[in-house]
Amino acid sequence: MRPARRASARLRALTDGSDEGLRKAARVTTQTEQHTDLTGKVAVVTGSGRGLGLAYAKALAAAGAAVVVNDVDAQAAETAAKEIADAGGRAVALAAAVGPTETAEALVGTAVDAFGRLDVMVTNAGVLRDRVLWKMSDDDFDTVIDVHLRGTFTCVRAAANRMREQGGGGRVIVAGSPAGQRGNFGQTNYSAAKAGIAAMARTWAMELAKAQITVNAVIPVAATAMTRTIPVFAPHVDALEREGTPLPDALRKGEGFGTAEDVAGLVVYLASDASAAVTGQCIGIGGDKLALWSHPQEVSVAYADGGWSADAIAAAWPVSVGRDPQTYGIPAPQL
Repeated sequence: MRPARRASARLRALTDGSDEGLRKAARVTTQTEQHTDLTGKVAVVTGSGRGLGLAYAKALAAAGAAVVVNDVDAQAAETAAKEIADAGGRAVALAAAVGPTETAEALVGTAVDAFGRLDVMVTNAGVLRDRVLWKMSDDDFDTVIDVHLRGTFTCVRAAANRMREQGGGGRVIVAGSPAGQRGNFGQTNYSAAKAGIAAMARTWAMELAKAQITVNAVIPVAATAMTRTIPVFAPHVDALEREGTPLPDALRKGEGFGTAEDVAGLVVYLASDASAAVTGQCIGIGGDKLALWSHPQEVSVAYADGGWSADAIAAAWPVSVGRDPQTYGIPAPQL
């Protein structure tokens, strides 16, 4: 806790409460402090053959961690592991689809066999099967739930068993989404899975606290194959990937939308000793924006002696509890 207090005091001294001060603090911190050191730690990153997962795996390796790269695409997994090794890092690849318990246990087993232990589990693997409710098939629903929700459950369960057995704590970093926090049109399956992952993270933070294993959800907003399908983002993502054109400030600051690499710093932080006191949180990141999401909580209450009849609720709703209803859905980008 002491380093955190020193960092907070330093940040306050640098920022002086202003936005410009905060930007200055970030620049000074980046330029003068040592890089986060994960030497000796071993991480598994699911879905790390490309996109966000690849950025996470490379950043963890660059910070000194040994990494198990996982992807359903064997060639993508092998290529990612080779790129990490060529850059001076340590990595092995395991091609498998997440969801089944067998995959989860194989990932943990690979980490232990190759590097001797497991310290960090990052569950990033995912798929999309977007349809509106009345057009969504059982297979559309089950596929997304199996990869995202069940895949997170099985991988974290296997990781928790290993971390508790070896002692010394650990880090679990799961992947949430704004869709899971607020809902999103055409994404019944995905929104449900991501909301469930956030709830599991809060539950696991309690269950694993005694073992000094932290559990947090990353809520990323980044240029990926998934976000390329959003019309307002598509031309910017294409220009970034094809020509290296930087994303405009309207996206990076206004929408908190950036590159996969912009998200990776949060994963490295959550994997480090510096984040030991951070658990049970849903943390948003994208572009130049870092945010803490609130947990669901009561925002308005009313009481009636003897309880509430339907007529009493109808009379009270518009003038008390329901006077200021909560919003829902991801706000449309304002560009």
